[in-house]
Amino acid sequence: MGQADATDVAEEWLDIVDAGDRVTGRGRRGIIHREGLMHRAVHILLRDAAGRYFVQRRSFAKDTFPGRWDSSASGHVDAGEDYDTAMRRELGEELGWSPENGGAWPRRILRFTAQPLTGNEFVRVYTGVADGPLQPDPSEIIDGRWLSPAAIDAWLAESPDEFADAFRLIWPAFRQVGRS
Repeated sequence: MGQADATDVAEEWLDIVDAGDRVTGRGRRGIIHREGLMHRAVHILLRDAAGRYFVQRRSFAKDTFPGRWDSSASGHVDAGEDYDTAMRRELGEELGWSPENGGAWPRRILRFTAQPLTGNEFVRVYTGVADGPLQPDPSEIIDGRWLSPAAIDAWLAESPDEFADAFRLIWPAFRQVGRS
């Protein structure tokens, strides 16, 4: 992602929400992040037929947590968009994936309220099976790995700073609900 692309990202419009996750206005991403305003995001955890989960390493051009490991796909909910639509969009943008590649749309399984670890984002977490190939966008993702849940647990315990803050919150909660 070049400098012009980084500027474009900061100019994306997002919904600003209140403590009840109700839209109260709209603003540019850069301003929302700078001012710590509450907004919305999605995280998707994809597994393959062998039960391994795909984790991605974020591009160094990302404005938050560059070079850190994260959920299979994640991103903001754009202004006027709902969580499910954002999930589908992010899977296409980041991984080039849709059900036509094999599988079904992931289902929503967890939600988190806006807090410092999520960057003041209300987060919806989805999980599903990706039977078809993933095509990570190199401007978004510089590496990706399919790992067993136990391998992710061990890596996260050993090197938590290698992961984005939200993933460090999401993965243990995901494991606790018995979905992995």
